[in-house]
Amino acid sequence: MKIFYDSEFTGLHQHTTLISIGFVAENNEQFYAEFADFDVSQCDDWIKDNVIKQTQWLVNNTILLDGPLTDYKEGYTAVYGNKIQIREELSRWLQQFETIEIWADCYAYDWVLFCELFGGARNIPKNIFYMPADLSTLFQLKGLDMDTDREAFCSLTPETALKHNALYDALVVRSCYQKLIKMKTPDAGALADSLAGTGTIELLSD
Repeated sequence: MKIFYDSEFTGLHQHTTLISIGFVAENNEQFYAEFADFDVSQCDDWIKDNVIKQTQWLVNNTILLDGPLTDYKEGYTAVYGNKIQIREELSRWLQQFETIEIWADCYAYDWVLFCELFGGARNIPKNIFYMPADLSTLFQLKGLDMDTDREAFCSLTPETALKHNALYDALVVRSCYQKLIKMKTPDAGALADSLAGTGTIELLSD
Protein backbone atom coordinates (compact mmCIF):
# COMPACT_ATOMS: atom_id res chain seq x y z
CA MET A 1 0.00 0.00 0.00
CA LYS A 2 1.36 3.39 -0.97
CA ILE A 3 0.84 6.01 1.73
CA PHE A 4 1.42 9.68 0.98
CA TYR A 5 2.88 11.68 3.84
CA ASP A 6 3.55 15.27 4.80
CA SER A 7 4.63 17.01 7.98
CA GLU A 8 4.84 20.54 9.27
CA PHE A 9 7.63 21.48 11.67
CA THR A 10 9.20 24.39 13.48
CA GLY A 11 12.09 25.22 11.15
CA LEU A 12 14.71 23.99 8.71
CA HIS A 13 17.39 23.02 11.23
CA GLN A 14 18.54 19.93 13.10
CA HIS A 15 16.62 20.70 16.30
CA THR A 16 13.27 21.19 14.59
CA THR A 17 10.14 19.69 16.15
CA LEU A 18 6.93 18.32 14.65
CA ILE A 19 3.84 20.51 14.56
CA SER A 20 1.58 18.19 12.56
CA ILE A 21 1.59 15.12 10.32
CA GLY A 22 -0.77 13.89 7.62
CA PHE A 23 -1.09 10.55 5.81
CA VAL A 24 -3.33 9.53 2.92
CA ALA A 25 -3.36 5.95 1.66
CA GLU A 26 -4.16 4.77 -1.86
CA ASN A 27 -7.52 3.52 -0.57
CA ASN A 28 -8.20 7.01 0.89
CA GLU A 29 -7.74 6.05 4.56
CA GLN A 30 -6.50 9.22 6.27
CA PHE A 31 -4.61 10.06 9.45
CA TYR A 32 -3.94 13.54 10.81
CA ALA A 33 -2.27 14.62 14.06
CA GLU A 34 -1.19 17.81 15.80
CA PHE A 35 1.51 17.87 18.46
CA ALA A 36 0.85 19.65 21.74
CA ASP A 37 4.52 19.44 22.72
CA PHE A 38 6.26 21.12 19.78
CA ASP A 39 8.80 23.84 20.60
CA VAL A 40 6.83 27.07 20.33
CA SER A 41 9.99 29.13 20.81
CA GLN A 42 11.24 27.97 17.40
CA CYS A 43 8.21 29.32 15.52
CA ASP A 44 8.79 32.48 13.55
CA ASP A 45 6.05 34.71 12.17
CA TRP A 46 5.90 32.76 8.89
CA ILE A 47 5.18 29.49 10.70
CA LYS A 48 2.57 31.17 12.89
CA ASP A 49 0.84 32.75 9.89
CA ASN A 50 1.11 29.88 7.40
CA VAL A 51 1.18 26.68 9.47
CA ILE A 52 -0.42 27.22 12.88
CA LYS A 53 -3.38 29.05 11.35
CA GLN A 54 -4.11 25.98 9.20
CA THR A 55 -4.42 23.61 12.15
CA GLN A 56 -7.51 22.14 13.80
CA TRP A 57 -6.62 22.44 17.49
CA LEU A 58 -3.41 24.44 17.82
CA VAL A 59 -4.93 27.52 16.22
CA ASN A 60 -7.35 27.71 19.17
CA ASN A 61 -4.66 27.11 21.82
CA THR A 62 -6.48 23.94 22.88
CA ILE A 63 -5.25 22.62 26.23
CA LEU A 64 -4.79 18.89 26.83
CA LEU A 65 -6.00 17.51 30.14
CA ASP A 66 -5.85 13.76 30.88
CA GLY A 67 -5.32 12.32 27.41
CA PRO A 68 -5.26 13.01 23.69
CA LEU A 69 -8.18 14.50 21.81
CA THR A 70 -9.38 12.29 18.98
CA ASP A 71 -11.75 12.56 16.05
CA TYR A 72 -12.73 9.24 14.49
CA LYS A 73 -14.81 9.01 11.33
CA GLU A 74 -15.08 6.36 8.65
CA GLY A 75 -11.75 6.37 6.85
CA TYR A 76 -10.42 9.25 8.95
CA THR A 77 -8.51 9.48 12.22
CA ALA A 78 -7.38 12.76 13.80
CA VAL A 79 -5.41 13.14 17.03
CA TYR A 80 -4.21 16.01 19.19
CA GLY A 81 -1.66 14.95 21.77
CA ASN A 82 1.98 14.64 22.70
CA LYS A 83 4.55 12.58 20.77
CA ILE A 84 3.95 9.40 22.76
CA GLN A 85 0.17 9.60 22.39
CA ILE A 86 0.39 10.33 18.67
CA ARG A 87 2.91 7.53 18.09
CA GLU A 88 0.51 5.06 19.72
CA GLU A 89 -2.45 6.22 17.62
CA LEU A 90 -0.41 6.26 14.43
CA SER A 91 0.99 2.78 15.13
CA ARG A 92 -2.55 1.42 15.48
CA TRP A 93 -3.63 3.13 12.26
CA LEU A 94 -0.67 1.74 10.32
CA GLN A 95 -1.40 -1.82 11.45
CA GLN A 96 -4.32 -2.08 9.02
CA PHE A 97 -1.87 -2.26 6.09
CA GLU A 98 0.09 -5.42 5.31
CA THR A 99 2.97 -3.58 3.64
CA ILE A 100 3.59 0.16 3.29
CA GLU A 101 5.56 2.25 0.81
CA ILE A 102 5.87 5.87 1.97
CA TRP A 103 5.80 8.70 -0.58
CA ALA A 104 6.62 12.28 0.35
CA ASP A 105 7.75 15.48 -1.37
CA CYS A 106 11.31 16.73 -0.73
CA TYR A 107 11.27 14.49 2.30
CA ALA A 108 14.66 15.20 3.94
CA TYR A 109 13.14 16.60 7.13
CA ASP A 110 9.82 14.76 6.92
CA TRP A 111 11.39 11.30 6.89
CA VAL A 112 13.89 11.96 9.68
CA LEU A 113 11.13 13.38 11.89
CA PHE A 114 8.90 10.41 11.09
CA CYS A 115 11.64 7.98 12.10
CA GLU A 116 12.46 9.96 15.24
CA LEU A 117 8.82 9.72 16.29
CA PHE A 118 9.44 5.97 16.69
CA GLY A 119 12.85 6.38 18.31
CA GLY A 120 14.93 6.09 15.12
CA ALA A 121 14.86 4.43 11.72
CA ARG A 122 15.44 0.93 13.14
CA ASN A 123 12.28 1.22 15.22
CA ILE A 124 9.69 2.19 12.61
CA PRO A 125 6.83 -0.32 12.22
CA LYS A 126 7.97 -3.52 10.48
CA ASN A 127 5.38 -3.28 7.73
CA ILE A 128 6.94 -0.02 6.43
CA PHE A 129 9.61 -0.32 3.72
CA TYR A 130 12.69 1.41 5.07
CA MET A 131 13.34 3.46 1.90
CA PRO A 132 10.79 6.24 1.19
CA ALA A 133 10.03 7.47 -2.33
CA ASP A 134 10.35 11.11 -3.37
CA LEU A 135 7.73 12.96 -5.41
CA SER A 136 10.17 15.65 -6.58
CA THR A 137 12.38 12.94 -8.13
CA LEU A 138 9.35 11.55 -9.95
CA PHE A 139 8.68 15.02 -11.39
CA GLN A 140 12.25 15.09 -12.70
CA LEU A 141 12.08 11.57 -14.15
CA LYS A 142 8.97 12.61 -16.08
CA GLY A 143 10.96 15.49 -17.61
CA LEU A 144 9.33 18.21 -15.50
CA ASP A 145 10.81 20.92 -13.30
CA MET A 146 11.26 19.62 -9.76
CA ASP A 147 9.97 22.99 -8.52
CA THR A 148 6.66 22.70 -10.40
CA ASP A 149 3.74 24.26 -8.52
CA ARG A 150 2.12 21.16 -7.02
CA GLU A 151 -1.41 22.50 -6.56
CA ALA A 152 -1.53 23.95 -10.07
CA PHE A 153 -0.18 20.70 -11.53
CA CYS A 154 -2.76 18.44 -9.90
CA SER A 155 -5.61 20.97 -10.11
CA LEU A 156 -6.47 20.41 -6.46
CA THR A 157 -8.03 23.73 -5.53
CA PRO A 158 -10.36 23.50 -2.51
CA GLU A 159 -12.77 26.29 -1.69
CA THR A 160 -10.65 27.09 1.34
CA ALA A 161 -6.90 26.95 0.68
CA LEU A 162 -5.17 24.70 3.21
CA LYS A 163 -1.61 24.83 1.95
CA HIS A 164 0.79 23.93 4.78
CA ASN A 165 -1.85 21.85 6.50
CA ALA A 166 -0.15 18.44 6.69
CA LEU A 167 -3.18 16.39 5.64
CA TYR A 168 -4.03 18.68 2.74
CA ASP A 169 -0.42 18.63 1.56
CA ALA A 170 -0.43 14.82 1.74
CA LEU A 171 -3.51 14.86 -0.49
CA VAL A 172 -1.60 17.09 -2.92
CA VAL A 173 1.29 14.60 -2.94
CA ARG A 174 -1.11 11.77 -3.77
CA SER A 175 -2.85 13.74 -6.51
CA CYS A 176 0.47 14.68 -8.12
CA TYR A 177 1.67 11.07 -7.94
CA GLN A 178 -1.53 9.79 -9.56
CA LYS A 179 -1.14 12.22 -12.45
CA LEU A 180 2.62 11.72 -12.87
CA ILE A 181 2.48 7.94 -12.88
CA LYS A 182 0.13 8.02 -15.88
CA MET A 183 2.49 10.23 -17.89
CA LYS A 184 4.89 8.80 -20.42
CA THR A 185 8.49 8.79 -19.24
CA PRO A 186 10.81 10.63 -21.69
CA ASP A 187 13.39 8.61 -23.59
CA ALA A 188 16.98 8.84 -22.43
CA GLY A 189 17.90 11.73 -24.75
CA ALA A 190 14.91 13.87 -23.85
CA LEU A 191 15.40 13.15 -20.18
CA ALA A 192 19.05 14.15 -20.43
CA ASP A 193 18.02 17.44 -22.02
CA SER A 194 15.51 18.12 -19.26
CA LEU A 195 18.11 17.41 -16.59
CA ALA A 196 20.86 19.48 -18.19
CA GLY A 197 22.27 22.02 -15.81
CA THR A 198 20.87 20.38 -12.67
CA GLY A 199 24.00 18.38 -11.91
CA THR A 200 22.12 15.11 -12.34
CA ILE A 201 23.68 14.31 -15.72
CA GLU A 202 27.20 14.58 -14.33
CA LEU A 203 26.27 12.21 -11.52
CA LEU A 204 24.72 9.68 -13.92
CA SER A 205 27.79 9.72 -16.16
CA ASP A 206 30.34 9.12 -13.40
